[in-house]
Amino acid sequence: VKFNNCAGNKGVRYETNSLDFKVRADGTLYAAHHLQVPSKQLILVVTAWDPQTLGRWEAMVRFLVAEKSQHNGHKPRGRKALPGELVQQQSDTLLPWRQHQSANGLRRQKRDWVIPPINVPENSRGPFPQQLVRIRSDKDKEIHIRYSITGVGADQPPMEVFNIDPVSGRMYVTRPMDREERASYHLRAHAVDMNGNKVENPIDLYIYVIDMNDNRPEFINQVYNGSVDEGSKPGTYVMTVTANDADDGTTANGMVRYRIVTQTPQSPSQNMFTINSETGDIVTVAAGLDREKVQQYIVIVQATDMEGNLNYGLSNTATAIITVTDVNDNPPEFTTSTVKQPQKGVRTPVVITCDLTGSLVGQAGSRNWGGMGLPITTCTHSHFSFSQPKGPREKIQHFAAAVDYEMNRAFMLTVMVSNQAPLASGIQMSFQSTAGVTISVTDVNEAPYFPTNHKLIRLEEGVPTGTVLTTFSAVDPDRFMQQAVRYSKLSDPANWLNINATNGQITTAAVLDRESDYIKNNVYEATFLAADNGIPPASGTGTLQIYLIDINDNAPELLPKEAQICEKPNLNVINITAADADIDPNVGPFVFELPSVPSAVRKNWTITRLNGDYAQLSLRIMYLEAGVYDVPIIVTDSGNPPLYNTSVIKVKVCPCDENGDCTTIGAVAAAGLGTGAIIAILICIIILLTMVLLFVVWMKRREKERHTKQLLIDPEDDVRDNILKYDEEGGGEEDQDYDLSQLQQPETMDHVLNKTPGVRRVDERPIGAEPQYPIRPVIPHPGDIGDFINEGLRAADNDPTAPPYDSLLVFDYEGSGSTAGSVSSLNSSSSGDQDYDYLNDWGPRFKKLADMYGGGEED
Repeated sequence: VKFNNCAGNKGVRYETNSLDFKVRADGTLYAAHHLQVPSKQLILVVTAWDPQTLGRWEAMVRFLVAEKSQHNGHKPRGRKALPGELVQQQSDTLLPWRQHQSANGLRRQKRDWVIPPINVPENSRGPFPQQLVRIRSDKDKEIHIRYSITGVGADQPPMEVFNIDPVSGRMYVTRPMDREERASYHLRAHAVDMNGNKVENPIDLYIYVIDMNDNRPEFINQVYNGSVDEGSKPGTYVMTVTANDADDGTTANGMVRYRIVTQTPQSPSQNMFTINSETGDIVTVAAGLDREKVQQYIVIVQATDMEGNLNYGLSNTATAIITVTDVNDNPPEFTTSTVKQPQKGVRTPVVITCDLTGSLVGQAGSRNWGGMGLPITTCTHSHFSFSQPKGPREKIQHFAAAVDYEMNRAFMLTVMVSNQAPLASGIQMSFQSTAGVTISVTDVNEAPYFPTNHKLIRLEEGVPTGTVLTTFSAVDPDRFMQQAVRYSKLSDPANWLNINATNGQITTAAVLDRESDYIKNNVYEATFLAADNGIPPASGTGTLQIYLIDINDNAPELLPKEAQICEKPNLNVINITAADADIDPNVGPFVFELPSVPSAVRKNWTITRLNGDYAQLSLRIMYLEAGVYDVPIIVTDSGNPPLYNTSVIKVKVCPCDENGDCTTIGAVAAAGLGTGAIIAILICIIILLTMVLLFVVWMKRREKERHTKQLLIDPEDDVRDNILKYDEEGGGEEDQDYDLSQLQQPETMDHVLNKTPGVRRVDERPIGAEPQYPIRPVIPHPGDIGDFINEGLRAADNDPTAPPYDSLLVFDYEGSGSTAGSVSSLNSSSSGDQDYDYLNDWGPRFKKLADMYGGGEED
């Protein structure tokens, strides 16, 4: 048994499902001992498993057992029906569990029978369930046994394809089988007693689905494309068509055969091709393929199973398109032997189209059709080349290079054309054709050109205005035309140049400066235009390049412009250098020196030369007061004549620490702020802080005053236009005699319960039963208004019927049945007959009003 786990089969072990056979490490299967095989075939399951990955693989091995010949005149014993035969004899019973008679009585044999495969035809019409076999143990005479099966098709998907009667052991198939869906099933039969205890070892059942011819052959492609050269000999391979059949390929159901049904067109013969019935290879069978007559064949191919039996087999068709490819069997020919073509004289390559068509019978675009033009002239052939025609009647194009009327007024060419591929063997014709071409050149106006372009001149910078630099003239190639050329500027970035319009003389319009931004690599570039007066006019351009030689016209500049140094010497120095816009030799080495005036400069400072480009500036004295000093330094370059420049460097002198770095105070002092300025800044800061502190104290005092007058309304906080503030405090102690009972809610709740449902106001009294709280005591004459308000505040905080927040509430519901009575009887009548004594009954809140109107003479 060959096995490969893709890892070299290291550590793989083999085992079988039978104790009578074993497998060696190399896969060799052998009998473990001498045994008698009871059937003509034997099926074993060999398992390969890897102890490391725990992977398991199974393979089924089938043995065909040959019968031994009878010797010594013994007659063959009568044999029992084999298990394989019991599949067809469904009334028979399989006894997979055997018992043998021994001297000590019945003893169970350790080995089980191997049941031959059970064959079931696919697409069976039933009736279902259909019995396949009956399995029985010979222990069913002693105890009650229950049978069951497990595996794919029983208790694993697809489920319930097979089932077994647990009492009788009859196994059934429940539905038609499809071999193309699944070709075999491996089941295990189990026998247990009524308590579920294993009575026998499980046995393997293999069920094979017998194939039926229920699938047509299917071509891989419905249309196949192939090609064959024209003139091919019989037997030339063209293409291969392939059809697959889903049925069993080892039987006639899956054996496909091919044949050609039709061929279109049937020229020159109706059987130009044939097909191999087994492989599907299409080859030519007759001669006479000619692309010029038939370019394509359409062949209908039929595939039939049952080895091509048209009476019993199933068929399908596909289309094969065969293209006849061209071979070089026709040479090219010119239809015109002489052609005259006029052409204007030009100095650049152009395309000339000649009416020089060729008769090419081959396939357009192939090597057999395309021609190759070759000029044969000896003096002018280098001026022309020829294009490859792309169509059977396309005109040939000549590519002319730099044709000049002044040099050649006409060209005589001979063109030869031939195929790129040689003629096919057996063609007795000339392989090429020739024709004459005459090309006449017509004179046209050509643009003037500058013979020297780009023209380069060299001169020193700084030449004065009006200096003649050079003459930049152009040439008109039209020698046979009397034309004048005029010049103008096309590009002059710095506007430094002028050009004479008639002779092209270049003069300076400004001083040329090499250090200008318009100079690139010491070169200034300008472009000029030369135009003739032809019809139509033509013009050409020329570029003039001026290389400027440097002169010493720029004094050096000191670097850096600012520096910092300690107030004591020998701690640090300032490195100085110079920058010069000129180039060598008008730059360094530089000379650095201090001026003699003022004298304090040389007294306080000194310069030490390092090299030609660098020097050091340092203090000469032992101490210099911190501050900013302007130190003039004279810098001289090495030009001829030399130039110098007096530059000023700002030096900040400051106190330094032990590392030579300026301290913070020293940096401030060095920045130019003296002691007086620092004191002034500190005083300003103190004044600002004092103003902030006074503002905070004023805000706190104002807040305290507002808290001491809580009963008063601040006009700034009052946003109501209808509330006025008065300084009058009231009518004295008598105004404090309040009847607080008048502030309670009405006793009745009918006006609340009768309201329509909707949004309820937050300032209304809640509906429903409320817990009873002690009535707040009535204080008719409080000793202090503050105690009165505090008492009311405590009562409001403990009152659950009060609104849940402190806010200004607007009450638009006045209630019904007020104990104070109605005020609708009040009017503005001035009659003295009105009796206002009833105001005394309204309570203390209307006492003042009762005294005013009902007091009699006291009023």
